[in-house]
This record gives sequence, C-alpha cells and structure tokens, in this order.
Amino acid sequence: MAQQLRVLQSLWAMERRLADEDEWPLQTQLAMIRDAGFDGAGVRFIDPAFAREVTSFLGAHGMIWQAQCYPKRVDDLKPVLELVAQLGADHINLQPDVRPRRLAECIPLLEGWRRLATDAGVAVHVETHRDRMTTDLIFMLDLLDCFPDLQLTADLSHYLVGREFAWPVDDVNHAMIHRILDHAWGIHGRIASREQVQISLGFPQHQGWVSLFTDWWEYGIRSWRKRAGPDATLTFLCELGPPPYAITGPDGRELSDRWDDALVMKDMIRALWDRIANEPQGTLPR
Repeated sequence: MAQQLRVLQSLWAMERRLADEDEWPLQTQLAMIRDAGFDGAGVRFIDPAFAREVTSFLGAHGMIWQAQCYPKRVDDLKPVLELVAQLGADHINLQPDVRPRRLAECIPLLEGWRRLATDAGVAVHVETHRDRMTTDLIFMLDLLDCFPDLQLTADLSHYLVGREFAWPVDDVNHAMIHRILDHAWGIHGRIASREQVQISLGFPQHQGWVSLFTDWWEYGIRSWRKRAGPDATLTFLCELGPPPYAITGPDGRELSDRWDDALVMKDMIRALWDRIANEPQGTLPR
C-alpha cells in the first residue's frame, strides 16, 4: 500500500452566515461534501450529538474525519478521546486554547496531552493558530526545541499574517516556515496575504500569494513523504472560513464564492500530490 493523500472539507467552512438566507441543513452540507468528491471532513468533537450525526454519515459513505478540539487543561482532552474511542477518527486536531507567555507554562500541558494520546493510541496533531499557545512563529520554533518530535497541523495562514512577512518572502522566513512544515503531519488549507488571513484563490492580484502557499505546501508534502511510513495517509483540510474570515463588501456579502474556491483548492492539492508522487523516488524537499 502506498502513501496516500486525503482531502477533507471543514464543516465550519460550510457556514454561510447570510442575514437574509438560511444556513444549509447539516445533511445538505454533508451531501455536498460527498458529491464534490472530498474524502472526508473536519468535525468538531465538542458536541457529541453533532459528532455522532456527522461521523455516521461519513462512515456510511466510506469517508474519514479529523476530530477537532480546543482544550484549555490537560483533562479537557479526556472526553474527546472517549468520543474518538466510540466514533473513530483519522487523528485529533488539537488547538491549545491557552496563551502562555513562557515555554515553561506550555511544557506540562503538551506533556499531559501527549501522554493521554499515547495511552489511548490516538494520533494528536497540534495546530498552528492565532490566539492559541501556537500563535507566534518564533515561540513555536522554541517549543519545537523542547519537543523535537511534536506533530503539528500546519496552518501557515496564521503565521504569514501574524509576522507580516515582507514581500517577497526572504530566505530567513522561508526557513522558519520550512521548519514548521518539517514537523507537519497534516495541513490546513487557507491562503493569506500579509494583511488578510483569507483571500480568494481566483483574483488576479492574489496570484503571488497563491504561488507562495503552493510552494510551501509542496515543500510540506515532500517533507512528509520522507518522514512518513510507506502506507501512511496525509490529510489536507480545505478550511476557507465564513465571515469575518471571508472578506465582505458593504452589503455584508462575500466578494468570492468560498465553496467554489474550496473545490479549486481540492483539485489543486491533488494535482500537486500526483505530480510529486509520480517523480522518481528520493526527490528531496526544496
């Protein structure tokens, strides 16, 4: 069995948030994700009833899911692990919902979450995200010094906005992002600019940012393929969030169609994976 890519769609990204139109019913959202050819979904494992309904649908259609959670304390992970034991999951995506100023405050939390995950036999990926333990790129790199084997979910949009890299991005900043990607066991897909955490893939003025993220994701895929086992699965979650992530005009409506962008992103990352997978063995990350 060869290494595989599985492209998921975020259920949070299915929210419309239109003042004059109803939200799509959950079963409609799930059918859209299935019919569009996604391999699964990102599912909040905070509401057990919601998680059961979603995973029942996904499982019935041969799809997979990542279990998303936002613990503040070590023990907050326990009910999530219990729910995963019942419903399954490819892995847990953990956003550490704390904001320590010192590395010493992070260590017991990460050690505790990792211990619980190991005891449960469940893979846990710690997500890079603003307003979380992982909010700052430099701080995150210091955390990796403390935990060289820490498995991350790389959402690079937060670091581009948070650090506001100069354009073009220089080698020093590329190297820091590459180090994050060298610890990434999953990727969340969103394209940012220096000033905006989410921009449309299709606008002509955004193509430089699209190319930047495509290059970073290519590096991440190549790095993962070197580190992962021969039958491992890499997940890429399309996570184009609703307003205020999505940019809106004076009428409150979005300037682009996030669902269409998610479909483009899905096909784009699959094409990138196929190109890399069809190269001769031993190609190094660039």
